[in-house]
Amino acid sequence: MNHDKNQKKRGIIVGRFQPYHLGHHNAVKNILQEMDELAIVIGSSDDSYNLQNPFTSGERLEMICGALKKDRLYEKCFIAQVPDVNENSLWTSKIISYFPAFEVVYTNNPLVKQLFEKAGYSTKKMVSNLKDIDGMKIRQLMFSGKDWKKLVPASVADYLEKIGAEKRIKAIIEKEEKE
Repeated sequence: MNHDKNQKKRGIIVGRFQPYHLGHHNAVKNILQEMDELAIVIGSSDDSYNLQNPFTSGERLEMICGALKKDRLYEKCFIAQVPDVNENSLWTSKIISYFPAFEVVYTNNPLVKQLFEKAGYSTKKMVSNLKDIDGMKIRQLMFSGKDWKKLVPASVADYLEKIGAEKRIKAIIEKEEKE
């Protein structure tokens, strides 16, 4: 797509951000090196208090906003919460309808890549300079009482402590083990 000098280049990323971690944050910084603005989709916004999605949509919004504001990236981002649709073709059009126009979808998820390419969007890998950081690993560290704070932005670690994230993860796992 050609740009006149007044038109901003906008990308989009989709994630559950359970929790928002340094891998996400680093990828956002990298994307904003090549894009003027970034739309951030908080997926599965209707799901919380379970092993896959322990944090509410509002809590994830707090984590992301806090980290973006601290690094002065907030002004370049749009954030929206999108519930699951459980029908992939509808999900893509729902994402498109929730956001201002965007050109590039950044994702490491092969299905998301395929769905957006089918809808006519170009896709790029979400690149973080940090390896081996993912939400499941962080949630496991929280459950076992090991150090997870170095894997999330400091503002996110503070927020997760404030809301009792470790206790919540432990309660969710104990509940699921009993069922």
